[in-house]
Amino acid sequence: MTFLRFRHRFFIGLMLLSFTTKAQQKQPNILFCIADDWGKHAGVYGDKVIRVPTFDRIAQAGVLFTNAYCGSPSCTPSRATVLTGRYPHQNEESGNLWSTLQTKLPNFATLLAQNGYHVGLQGKGWGPGDFKVGGYEFNPAGKNYKNFNEFLAKRTDKQPFFFWFGSADPHRPYEKGTGKAAGMNPDEVKVPKDFPDTPGVRNDILDYYYEAQRFDREVGELIKKLESMGELENTLIVITSDNGMPFPRAKANLYDAGTNLPLAVFWKGHIKQQRTDTFMSFADFAPTFLETASLGVPKEMTGKSLWPLLNQKTKVHRNEVFLERERHASVRPDNHSYPMRAVRTKDFLYIQNLAPDRWPAGDPFGQTAPRRYGDVDDGPTKSVILQDTIKHSFYYQLAFAKRPSEELYDLQKDPNQHVNVATKKEYQKVKKQLEGQLTAWRKTTQDPRIEGKTPFESYPYYGNNSTEKLINKK
Repeated sequence: MTFLRFRHRFFIGLMLLSFTTKAQQKQPNILFCIADDWGKHAGVYGDKVIRVPTFDRIAQAGVLFTNAYCGSPSCTPSRATVLTGRYPHQNEESGNLWSTLQTKLPNFATLLAQNGYHVGLQGKGWGPGDFKVGGYEFNPAGKNYKNFNEFLAKRTDKQPFFFWFGSADPHRPYEKGTGKAAGMNPDEVKVPKDFPDTPGVRNDILDYYYEAQRFDREVGELIKKLESMGELENTLIVITSDNGMPFPRAKANLYDAGTNLPLAVFWKGHIKQQRTDTFMSFADFAPTFLETASLGVPKEMTGKSLWPLLNQKTKVHRNEVFLERERHASVRPDNHSYPMRAVRTKDFLYIQNLAPDRWPAGDPFGQTAPRRYGDVDDGPTKSVILQDTIKHSFYYQLAFAKRPSEELYDLQKDPNQHVNVATKKEYQKVKKQLEGQLTAWRKTTQDPRIEGKTPFESYPYYGNNSTEKLINKK
């Protein structure tokens, strides 16, 4: 009997060991592809000019989000939100552009590496900023590799991996005329209502499309590599961007053009196809990736995993998202920010401009010439508006003029978010309700500004106009 019990336990032990080994071998890889300044422009979103077949194919086979929102429409804070699973104001210095990220904050990439994942990045990870000031030896998104092949060469046999592909596209500056030269027709461009419809603007959009298409091609090459390796069925693929297009009233703004971004999630054989209109915040990426790797989510993360939605156990992930912005470029005296907080629901967008005496796009004559209205990237569309502010007064007011302390947009009547109804009598009940939601969120997440504190005004700015362009276009 003793021998039989021993043999029984021995075989059970072998079975458990075998099961554990197989489970470890099947621990999924994660491929995270993030563009730099790509708005929600793709065929699956109804754009008939841009050609991004990789994104469209992944979106049609996986989960396509129509209401994915970044934490902040600025590179550094948006990418910090992805890594930490926390809102920008919870990430201290990293709530600003060209800042640092402290190692004391949770970081899913670090946690994956500590739990056996091979972690690395190509291109732009967290940033721009100085990660060494925060205590990191290398970029918080992972060690930098020349390309995917070099990254994979450093992987041990069967080791699960997380790879962050951070393109510099379609960040400005653009090579003028590349979009048209690639065969795109400027006459077919649907010009956003935020810009004047001129030949210069149409071609500027085509040049932006050209770079977004290059990002898409490069992502396609990564996926082909996964297929050739036999790893496609064991890899969660996510394709998105960090903030909206680098045009007036888009990037660095809390309107949809700056915050509502493309997002497709795919895992062959594990996620069923769906198109979802439910809201998600970029704070949700970190807990989602940790759950993918069967790891616990630190209590410091305030985002929530997307897996109940991806598994189709629920159709509603969030009913609203909260948005914010602090200092973008260094374009105001004493490095001042332009602080904003907002809540976006299905029917309304409510924005609080916490310093309405300041210029939202940066001072008219920036500290460093020619950075006039320097929170808007320089380019043909910006120039068209500023060259004749009388002729283009409507667009100038939208993008560059000072704003009231409160903005409220009825999205059913005004999807372009042009008519501020915050002072209209019939909207006071709605405004009060949204203001209450926003205040409750700010208190719960310990927004320092809710207590009158302004640390974002004094955090160091580690960039300048010339280095910003250089780093982003490497």
